[in-house]
Amino acid sequence: MAANDALIKVELPGLKPLRSGKVRDIYDLGDNYLFVTTDRISAFDVVMKQGIPRKGEMLNRISAFWFDYLEEVFPNHLITADFDKYPDSLKKYEVLRDRSMLVKKVERVDVECIVRGFITGSAWKQYKKLEEVDGRKLLYGNYIPASMVESDKFPEPIFTPSTKEENGHDINISLDKYYELIGKSRGDEIISGSIELYKEAYEYAFSKGIIIADTKFEFGIDNGKLILIDEIFTPDSSRFWRRDKFIPGYPQVSFDKQYLRDWLKNVDWHGEGEPPDLPEEVIENTAAKYREAFTTLTGMDIDD
Repeated sequence: MAANDALIKVELPGLKPLRSGKVRDIYDLGDNYLFVTTDRISAFDVVMKQGIPRKGEMLNRISAFWFDYLEEVFPNHLITADFDKYPDSLKKYEVLRDRSMLVKKVERVDVECIVRGFITGSAWKQYKKLEEVDGRKLLYGNYIPASMVESDKFPEPIFTPSTKEENGHDINISLDKYYELIGKSRGDEIISGSIELYKEAYEYAFSKGIIIADTKFEFGIDNGKLILIDEIFTPDSSRFWRRDKFIPGYPQVSFDKQYLRDWLKNVDWHGEGEPPDLPEEVIENTAAKYREAFTTLTGMDIDD
């Protein structure tokens, strides 16, 4: 798959995006939204100049799979991701097939809801700086053992919210600030729902050979009811590790875009200024990781 095969921008003549994010374009269709997932890829909150071929299809289909699988655990905004069931007005846009979904129009809760099952990434960096008190450390408002090593599993998954920034880095916030923004009752509902979703998905993915180390959710309000929105348990929103290669105390072999982040760090780019051009090898390897995650989780090939 060559970089020039990537669909960086989806053209839908006659339709104008309501909002374009790092990866998704959102169209307001009146009664609902159309989510279109491009092949764009970001790292350190910056969109790369090249895309990853067919990444949008894989992300879209993984989210659709999870929305269906977890529907009885928590309601979500998906109406359909089946292009053949779209309104006739959209049938002329064949490009939408497999990389889009129709979803309910809801009021977004402006908080990133992060669940961590293992200590890694920014949580590990923060943990190493914390002081120990009575054999414990206070990480993002959660008391955890002071004896943990990199990639260790937490005794129980922890909830670590952040702001939802349209541009730039999301900002970690305390649980007190989270409750101030969301309210106690709704905040508790989000936390319990996030943890339950994580545990259900973790067990399924583990049975397929993948460890979901952490993930993030977004929620919305549909006629006063809390529902799950955006994307769930994709290689963009989650950290996937190989179960058979898992060894606590070290960084892990991953299925997600950590490979790209590691390559960028190796060329000494950390999110400042214009991103470097991605070599064809990096693009191909990243695409292969997305494809492997898609096939492992869904049991399908991307060409099915």
